[in-house]
Formats: sequence, structure tokens, C-alpha cells
Amino acid sequence: MRTAFGEGFDVPAGYLNTPSIGVPPASAADAVAEAVDRWRHGADRPPDFDEVVAASRAGFAALIGVGADRIGTGATVSQLISMVAAGLPDGAKVLVAEGDFTSVTFPFAAQARRGVTVTEVPLAQLADRAEGHDLVAVSVVQSADGSYADLEALRATGVPVLLDATQAVGWQPLDLGWADWVVSACYKFLLAPRGAAWIAVHPRALERTVPHGANWYAGGNPWETVYGLPMRLADGPRSLDLSPTWLSHVGAAVTLPYLASLDLEQVRAHCVKLADSVLIGLGLPERGSAIISLPQPDAPARLTEAGVVCSKRAGRTRLGFHLYNSAEDCELVLNALRPFE
Repeated sequence: MRTAFGEGFDVPAGYLNTPSIGVPPASAADAVAEAVDRWRHGADRPPDFDEVVAASRAGFAALIGVGADRIGTGATVSQLISMVAAGLPDGAKVLVAEGDFTSVTFPFAAQARRGVTVTEVPLAQLADRAEGHDLVAVSVVQSADGSYADLEALRATGVPVLLDATQAVGWQPLDLGWADWVVSACYKFLLAPRGAAWIAVHPRALERTVPHGANWYAGGNPWETVYGLPMRLADGPRSLDLSPTWLSHVGAAVTLPYLASLDLEQVRAHCVKLADSVLIGLGLPERGSAIISLPQPDAPARLTEAGVVCSKRAGRTRLGFHLYNSAEDCELVLNALRPFE
């Protein structure tokens, strides 16, 4: 058991795969285990989960710097982004970063039959190339290598912006209330069980967001909209809610408020210091990100043999550092890879 930032984590030494799956604090794992036991014994009723859905909604809002009244809930990033893609006019032009995660780009590419075009440019050129486009969609931090989007430059363009914060939220402070849409999944740096996602919608963008998943839970009073027409959705982004994956929200109701309570500047400094120390130890330039990418072709095999859990992405080895990682994890990496020097 490791202790970090006031919580205990049953995370093994060498676990550097948070960009794929985050490891929960013990309190969140216990909450989910207790919920599974209640399920096993038929102890819950559907309304019993309203409180955890509200808590996770509020936690996500706090982490990105908006009010909870801007937040809709879903299951995956692509499902949420598809509602934005469906709201684009025929013939719309979308600008994205080359090599971005396909859950960001595919929902727009799927609109090709309506004449929607998606143009890829290098990440660093997004702001310069934004003029003439109807939307810029980009990850705040790139999944493959931890590169940052220039958010201030994008904001200054005046072009509508959709941000995927999945690889950024939970380890660094964010103030994203200016963006038209912000989405994130729950199971990476937010440390919850897979199955929940959120979308923050700026008031100016709500009418351009199509509730394709319209369902009973998106009703003004979900327990009174379970049967029959007419459609009667809630006001605001709650009209975008998907019927929740209960156990995922049980975990998120613990992890998101916990992360939101921390000094995220300290969390960011901790993660970046560890990541940069590995790069420096390997003779590579610092990146200032919690996610790093290593070029050595046989690094995955060497790291696996050394007990390091990592991922292969875009032909390189990806490592991700979170609040539960320590210098011990860095030494495992460096001891395995220093022969490359």
C-alpha cells in the first residue's frame, strides 16, 4: 500500500500505465466493492444512485472550473462528442490535430455524408490554421506522447473549440470554462471505474448540441419521464444525460471530489518532476508533462521484464505518472533502459 496526497493506493511498484487505466484510492475501491455487495444481495433501488451521479457531476465541474449546471453525463468520450458532431451544419469544416485520439476525430469523420470535412494539421499549427473553420477539436494533452495544445492561442481565435480533457484532468489545474465543449472519460487520471464520462457545455453552445441519446434519465424529473411521449427533456446540459452506469459513478463520486480537493499545482509538479527525471536520466529533453514517450524499439520488452507496466502507442513506449507514483518507479525504468545510453 502506498500513501500519497492523503490517500492509500494498492498500486504496485512500476505501474506507469495511468493513461490507459488509473488505479483507484482504497476508499473508492472500497465504495465500489460495497456497492457490488449490495447488488449481490438486492439491496439497492435505482433512485439510490442519484446522489453519486450528482457528486461525480459536481466533481467534474470543479476540476475544469465550471458550475455543475453546465455538465451532462454519458458513458464514453466518443458518445458525447457525437452529439456535437451531429449539431454541425451540413458542409461544416472541422480542424483537428494530426494523430489525436480517434474518439475525438472519428465522430466528426462519421458526418462525411453530410459534407462535413475534417482536416488534420500538426498540433502546433492548430491556432494558426483555425480561421475559416467551424470548429477546432483537440485533446488538451495528447494521449500518445503528452504534448500540450496551446489553449490560450485557441481561445484567442474566436473559433468554437471542443476540448478532450481526458489525459489532463486530475493531475493538473484546469480553467476551461471558456471552451464551447469539454469532455472527459473517468477511468484514467480520474481513477474511477470505466463507464462514465462528462461533457461541459457553454450556454452559447447548447443549441448546437443534439441529444441523440435522449432517454428517460435526461428528463426534467427522470422518475416521471420513464414512459410515453411527448419528449420532455430537462433544461440545460442535463438534457444530454445518458442513463448512468451506476458502479462507475459510485467510484467517481469518491475520486473526483477527492482530486478536486487537492492542490493540483502540487499534483502537477509531482507528476512532471517524476516524468522529467526519467527523460533526463535517459539523456532526453524534459517535456513538462505527466505523459512521456520513449523511442527505443525494444523498451517495452525491457520494461516488462523489469516489472514496469506501460503501453505502446504510435510506435513508441508511453509512460504516465500520477500522484501515486514515486522515485522508485523512475529507478525501475532507468535501470531497465540505461543500457540504451
